[in-house]
Amino acid sequence: MAHWGNQMLGIAGLAVLSSLGLFVGMLLAIEVGRRLGIRSQADEQKTDRAAAGLIDGAVFGLMGLLIAFTFSGAASRLDHRRDLVISEANAIGTAYLRLNLLPADKQSPLRDLFRQYLDARLDVFQKLPDMAAAEAGLLRANQLQSQIWPMAVEACQLSGSVPATTLLLSALNEMFDMANLRTTTSRVMHPPPVIFIMLFVLALLSSLLAGYSMGNSRDNNRFHVIGFAAIIAVTVYVILDIEYPRAGLIRVDAVDQVLMELRSSMQ
Repeated sequence: MAHWGNQMLGIAGLAVLSSLGLFVGMLLAIEVGRRLGIRSQADEQKTDRAAAGLIDGAVFGLMGLLIAFTFSGAASRLDHRRDLVISEANAIGTAYLRLNLLPADKQSPLRDLFRQYLDARLDVFQKLPDMAAAEAGLLRANQLQSQIWPMAVEACQLSGSVPATTLLLSALNEMFDMANLRTTTSRVMHPPPVIFIMLFVLALLSSLLAGYSMGNSRDNNRFHVIGFAAIIAVTVYVILDIEYPRAGLIRVDAVDQVLMELRSSMQ
């Protein structure tokens, strides 16, 4: 958990630094390309502009395609994380309701543990980026799991009710599985770093080609140059921010309201 938390903090800063670095790098690449284009003209080198245009278009098209797929994948994973919050809330709520199948004297201790467990699960994600608090929440939730399960098994055995044993224990298993799935998804469900590296390389290469094409023109429109670099850099930042929704500006905290409402109903 500590490694995960440190990684999230690092990603939050890395997203900003990477986007700023890409912005500056694209401006430099455009300037280098423009100077190469001017030198090419000065040397009176003959170039086939139609063929060069096809190459430029292919590179720009590939960059646009990669941005589109990366953005779409990040948005899809964001929706999946929201769905997992709702699924976990449903699993906890179902297990909590099925405590009614147990003898009355066995329900109260388990209900108290359920309330503590839900509080711990809320802390795991809502306390981010406070790593110490989030790590403590995850540890407490795991400890409560190890208390809830044997207590529920014992209560089912004492009740002697087959429906209680079948329904409650299956609901508890689902509740624990959803907690593990949600935590694991937050840690590892991200695209390989090589995709982002390729995106950065294509952005710089496209800037170099754009600058080279500008060398054949006497116009030097700084507004378009800065605008192009800024749009690509901001887009990359948004992709990174969506990919790590607990670390940056784009958050999934609003969907935690489902868990908070469930916690209020457990009073």
